[in-house]
Amino acid sequence: MTKTVVAKTKVAVLGATGAVGQRFVQLLDGHPWFELAAVAASERSAGRTYADACSWKLDTPMPEAARSLVVQPAEPGLPGRVVFSALDAAVAGPVEEAFAAAGYAVLSNARNHRMADDVPLLVPEVNPDHAGLIPVQRRRRGWKGFIATNPNCSTATLVLALAPLERRFGIKAVAVTTLQAISGAGYPGIPALDIVGNVVPFIAGEEEKIERETRKILGALAGDAVAPLAAVVSAQTTRVPVVDGHTAAVFVTLGTDPGVEAVREAFRTFRGTPQQRGLPSAPQHPVLMMEGDDRPQPRLDVNRERGMASLVGRVRACPLMGYKFIVLGHNTIRGAAGAAILNAELLQADGYLASAGSD
Repeated sequence: MTKTVVAKTKVAVLGATGAVGQRFVQLLDGHPWFELAAVAASERSAGRTYADACSWKLDTPMPEAARSLVVQPAEPGLPGRVVFSALDAAVAGPVEEAFAAAGYAVLSNARNHRMADDVPLLVPEVNPDHAGLIPVQRRRRGWKGFIATNPNCSTATLVLALAPLERRFGIKAVAVTTLQAISGAGYPGIPALDIVGNVVPFIAGEEEKIERETRKILGALAGDAVAPLAAVVSAQTTRVPVVDGHTAAVFVTLGTDPGVEAVREAFRTFRGTPQQRGLPSAPQHPVLMMEGDDRPQPRLDVNRERGMASLVGRVRACPLMGYKFIVLGHNTIRGAAGAAILNAELLQADGYLASAGSD
């Protein structure tokens, strides 16, 4: 019997030489659905091969297929109709809009459009129905393409852990303190004298992102807009001397008082649309319960489930808020490039990528 060969969807990466851009290039190598057809970056890199323009910082070799690609300007005209944006927020907004207007499906890691009323802020296990905002966006803006975003790196980890609790018990209030890895600041990131042996108790803009994005993601799509989750979310963020992996201490008040074991069971059994459909980047366990009082730890656990899961441990009663736990996630995989690729897989499965560029 002859096996049917399905052509891969050609994709491009904007901001391909940066930390998140490199992670996109790494994760797209050998992807069963997507083929990296172009890399784009700033004017100082354009015209050079990717191997020459990019100072590769990941712990696997630069993919051979990417090495000879010539870096192009980050402007419409790239092959295919799907772009992954790893652009810095300082420039991402108008560039991404230009691509969407030109008919591209833009899967963005930048913060610029996340809170727009007609832009889906997607975590496929949690709110796949929010992709229903795409037709609204295209109609309102007159675009043939669209923009879909993934959340802030800490938000991505947090909402995966909150979703099973919201679904089963409801959530009234969340308090979270993050311990965020230095890779979240990009490269070269934070000066060594500021972070080695230290904790920096402030990351500009992060607390507001977590508070607002969490409520949007866990909210309900009602007509042409998302009604945010009616819960209080309070965040404080810190930077710690860890390379990869954002940890968070989470305190939550639920709508009921189910008991600690019921909360643990909610984490253990949580699955979503990516698992049901077998999307290529989907972790088997989007929330991985870890046993033992000393887990999860970034050094030991951050790459479990290929870096695509939220790792939960130390689930216990809290005398102040009801329940508390620790959650860990890989900030440049599930918190950035891997999240956008999983979003693209969801949208491919739902037909949105095929419709990019069409009237």
